[in-house]
Parts: sequence; C-alpha cells; structure tokens
Amino acid sequence: MFPGALGDLICFAPTLDALARRHRDAQVELMAREELARFAVGRMEVARAHSIDRREVSQLFSGGEPDEDARRFFGSFQRIYSFFSADNPVFGAALKKAARGQTVTFHRFRPAAGGHVAEAYLREIGEEPGRVEPKLGFFTADLESATRRLWGLTEAGNFVAIFPGSGSPAKNWPVERFVALARRLGKEHRVLFVLGPAEAHLEHGVLGSYPILSGLSLGTVAALARFASAFIGVDSGVSHLASAAGTPGVVLFGPTDPARWRPLGRVEVLRRNPIDMIEPAEVIAALRRLRMV
Repeated sequence: MFPGALGDLICFAPTLDALARRHRDAQVELMAREELARFAVGRMEVARAHSIDRREVSQLFSGGEPDEDARRFFGSFQRIYSFFSADNPVFGAALKKAARGQTVTFHRFRPAAGGHVAEAYLREIGEEPGRVEPKLGFFTADLESATRRLWGLTEAGNFVAIFPGSGSPAKNWPVERFVALARRLGKEHRVLFVLGPAEAHLEHGVLGSYPILSGLSLGTVAALARFASAFIGVDSGVSHLASAAGTPGVVLFGPTDPARWRPLGRVEVLRRNPIDMIEPAEVIAALRRLRMV
C-alpha cells in the first residue's frame, strides 16, 4: 500500500523489485493512486493494481470493526506491506483485523532518513540498498504510441526532450529560460517539449514556435523519453520517469535537496535556490558533460 505521486513511485520501484525477489513464489500487487497503480503493472514488478481510494480502504478509518467487504479483500493477501497511514493507530488496528491473521507491517512514507529516499524505502523493509538503479519496462503499445506522436516531428534518437513543469511553482524554472535554452539547442539539435496537465496553458503561448506534445499517457511519456537522445527537466515526477526509462538528462533543482530527491540514473543535477538563478549556458554545459550535445 503506497500513497505517493509519480516521482515517489519511481523511487519506490527498487523496493518493489526487492519484495518480488523476497517473495519469489508470490505475485506483488500494488495499491496506490489508480493511474499510478495501473501504470506499474507489467512495467515494474507488479502483477495487479488496486486503487488506494477504494471503499474498503476508507472504511478502515471509521473506528469501527472492518466490514465483510474489507475482510474479504484484505484477508485475501498472504502479506501486506503498508506505507500508508503508518502513524494512524485506528487505521493500523483495523487493517490488521481485516487481514484475518495474515502478516501486516507498517513502514514510513518518505522516511526521514539520510541519503536518497529510494535507499530509505529499502531500509524500511530491512534491505541494504547496495547500488540502487531505476528499472522500467515498456509495452509494445507504449513504443507504438510514442512513435505515432513523433511522426512528422522528428526521429527516435534524434531529439532532446524538455519537460518544463512540476507540481510546485518554486521548483519550476521560468518558461522564458526554457525558450532561451531551446533557441540555443535548436541551432544544432531538434527540441521537443512535453507538457503535462499543469503546463497545458503554455501550449499556445511562448512555446508555440516549438514542437509540443501534450495529453499523453504515462506509458507514452516514458516511451518518448526512451526515444530521446537526452532530456531536460526540473525536480518532478516526469524527470524521474524519464531517467528510469534509461535516458540521460539534466535536472534543475531549486529548494529541494538533490541528495535525497534526484532522479536515479545518468543524470547531471544543477541546483540554485531560487531556481531562476540557473542560466541556459549552464544547462548546455551539463549536456556537454553528458556528451549529449
């Protein structure tokens, strides 16, 4: 049971791998935000998805006895690892009752431990991190969808993907800086902007002169990142996704700590606080260090 957003889930992926190795004779099922749980099936070590918003979960916060639906659902699992509401004794007691004697353990979400959060999640289940690597699989449909989106714009392996947004304004680099960066990159390289729902308003604004893709599924976004020669993003879930897809990139950080939150993989991190102190020339230099431009 895991309540996080996209970046949290990607950082949690090594823990899912460890649980799959620990329970080789069982299937790992993930309860998370519905879109993320469905995305994880087949692309991570997850066999089946469940929404964390389902009624059987909310019923455990009532303070009463778990009803038969909750007992039937949670009692069907051999083992439950809950990173959800670990500090809520009412929920914890009800979940144990609903599990009908099966083993239930509680672990901290975003553990306040030193080092990268991916390592902290592994320690929460009693595993030593070792070398923590991102791991993400693809469906043929993901790759085909990304190929269709690229048709007429550019070719796989021949563009730099830019992911300009995040869920926090303080973590976002000014869009004018992205435009200046794209202008400099565009002299020698194809540039493609990929926008999420929070950046949709940019599509017909200052980015209008550049190829833009929006309204994409997570599987398609991951495949687009996989096809890119490099990516550029901020401290966001999609930067974690792009790195897990195996693409090298430059990630811009502002107020958050990259030692804890940087995407895993071949990534150059630039950090200034506030983030708008980072100059486009620094990003170009970081891409050159990656030998991607």
